[in-house]
Amino acid sequence: MTEEERVVVVGAGVAGLTTAVLLAEAGTPVHVIADQVPGATSLAAGAMWGPYLVEPKDKVDQWGQRSLEIFRALADDPATGVRLTSGIEASREAEAPPEWATTLPGFRPREVTELPAGFTSGYRFTVPLIDMPVYLDCLLQRLQAAGGTIEQRKLASLDDAGPAAAIVNCSGLGSRTLVPDPDLRPIRGQHVVVTNPGLTEFFSEDTGSSPDLLCFYPHGDTVVLGGTAVDSEGSLEADDKAAAGILARCTEIEPRLAGAHILEHRIGARPTRSAVRVEAERGADGILVVHNYGHGGAGVTLSWGCAEEVRGLTAH
Repeated sequence: MTEEERVVVVGAGVAGLTTAVLLAEAGTPVHVIADQVPGATSLAAGAMWGPYLVEPKDKVDQWGQRSLEIFRALADDPATGVRLTSGIEASREAEAPPEWATTLPGFRPREVTELPAGFTSGYRFTVPLIDMPVYLDCLLQRLQAAGGTIEQRKLASLDDAGPAAAIVNCSGLGSRTLVPDPDLRPIRGQHVVVTNPGLTEFFSEDTGSSPDLLCFYPHGDTVVLGGTAVDSEGSLEADDKAAAGILARCTEIEPRLAGAHILEHRIGARPTRSAVRVEAERGADGILVVHNYGHGGAGVTLSWGCAEEVRGLTAH
């Protein structure tokens, strides 16, 4: 393989690694360039499948459903870090459930008496939960097994990624400067990882546009507690006050968490824009550039569907 024949994928978060795996397993020579392997924001995800607060709806629905199919298949192998898990999503305001939730297995509205105090509506369903450190490692192994290569390097521009037959831009928040894209902004997310006191089901509150989220996702011996969504804040430093708030909110719903031991804090900056960008263009040098970024908090949820669309665009 010459450098001019390869596809270079920029970024090693869930979007970049998923795209690289799909291309490499289809026989395309793939080279990944990223300054973080795997990406810190993807490592920090909870992560539960669910197409929250992201546009455009018609494409998001397609990408999300395709990803859901693949995650369900991956859940057959515990080594992937993907598990089908039952749990409850609830709201303190009487709202109808999102359309995507009603199609999930085991969907059933809950009575108010079946919900924690203060909640007025809720429903149960079964959905993929993804243990991100395990899952991203699985993707890295698949990429290398398919012949893909990885280079840890920070790019000043997408031009620095060449030479290549095509460049796939999965740089997330890095696209603000690499493209550049002024429409892209960070939404800071923080999770607290604790020892699991015996939880087997998830809980998630529909908090709307609030910066203070409430969710907990059990992953075997650990539980990921969330969270925050601070708009236009991109710092990856741990916030002790935010962590205390996360613990307090989650413990109020599940008192067993009060005695859990804190293992780590995970912080990411969700790459958010008015709409997810998956499209192709020609660079100044004529090289095909395919963009795949701006997934906000739905990067995991949309990962396989977006990657399949990218694979089609690189073939043109």
